[in-house]
Amino acid sequence: MLLNPNIVAVIPAAGTGTRMQSLLPKQYLKIEQLTIIEYTIHKLISCNDISRVIVVISPDDDIFDTLPIAQHPKITCVYGGNTRAESVLAGLALVQDDEWALVHDAARPCVSHNDIERLIRTVVLQNQGGILAVPIVDTIKLVSEQHDNTIDKTLDRSRLWAAMTPQLFLSKTLKAALTKALEDGATITDEASAIEYCGQHPILVLGRRDNIKITYPEDLALARFYLNEQLISG
Repeated sequence: MLLNPNIVAVIPAAGTGTRMQSLLPKQYLKIEQLTIIEYTIHKLISCNDISRVIVVISPDDDIFDTLPIAQHPKITCVYGGNTRAESVLAGLALVQDDEWALVHDAARPCVSHNDIERLIRTVVLQNQGGILAVPIVDTIKLVSEQHDNTIDKTLDRSRLWAAMTPQLFLSKTLKAALTKALEDGATITDEASAIEYCGQHPILVLGRRDNIKITYPEDLALARFYLNEQLISG
């Protein structure tokens, strides 16, 4: 790339991943010989534009330090909080205000280098934060207010996109947005939602659909397939 931005990756990995129905946090489940988080970290540290990676873990985590990747010179590990926003803020404490912060889910090991580079190029050239995302292709149903598994209505999907990570913002901007949202008790599900809460409009950058987030047990087989395909295709 022609750009030379100073980009620091932050991986929030303090969650337990209860929907995986596993005794281990999902980031430590293995696909072949590596844990999910090792695949994810390898994708980030091998990107030339990313200067370092901050991994945010739970204070109770006794696994991460045992992984060989934890000793990589680009890796710094810090403890997170009870929520994603608190954990990301803990990571951002080690990022300078004028650096770009690239936040990526620990459980998205299939992200491609091309997608990361396209996000960086788009955001830095436009000097405006943005995220990887894909247009919704499924028909989306809104559940009734009674939450009784009946449909209230079908939503117009023409303007709906599914958010992914990485999400890339100037560190100072993201710190301020997350802090404000937490102080106000706003519902924050990703970094972009904090930015939106503060009245800004992140860019949507089209990503690949194989950049899945491993959430349920059946996702492991799909991630294994995608990772093997990426290995074959180089």
